[in-house]
Amino acid sequence: MEPHEPDLTAVPVTSVLAALADDVRLQIVRALSEGGESPCGSFDFGVSKATRSHHLKVLREAGLTRTRAAGTSRLVRLRRDELDKLYPGLLDAVLAHHRPA
Repeated sequence: MEPHEPDLTAVPVTSVLAALADDVRLQIVRALSEGGESPCGSFDFGVSKATRSHHLKVLREAGLTRTRAAGTSRLVRLRRDELDKLYPGLLDAVLAHHRPA
């Protein structure tokens, strides 16, 4: 079963901003922005697997990422084109001002 991924136009900008208001989620977004699609398990930012899964779920439900199955793995990618079209410059501005811990 594929995870629910909302139509980004149905997601309030406040939900997108709330999802970006966490340092771990910002680190995930930065990693995806710089490295492209990645396995869910590849994000090691000093949090447990359950916490990482929670952060990935928040990003997905806020419309920031897409997740797809590839065999037994789940790959996640940033919905960059859609985000830039709907909220021009938002990700660039947030990532430019976020300094990884």
